[in-house]
Amino acid sequence: MAAEMAYIGAGIAIGLTGLASGIAEKDVGAAAVGAITEDVSLFGKAMVLMVLPETIVIFGLVIAILSIMM
Repeated sequence: MAAEMAYIGAGIAIGLTGLASGIAEKDVGAAAVGAITEDVSLFGKAMVLMVLPETIVIFGLVIAILSIMM
């Protein structure tokens, strides 16, 4: 029973962090495109800001792996 709960917890960790990352990407992406249309020199900074919400999924993946291993 404990292994099944660990797998469910891992799935929830990945699913919710993926959902949160998608919501954050939507907002950051819209702002980045708006900034790039006004000033093209902001492209590099906008791309860095687009990558930041993806780190949430990496943390969720680490939590999922740790919950399965324990």
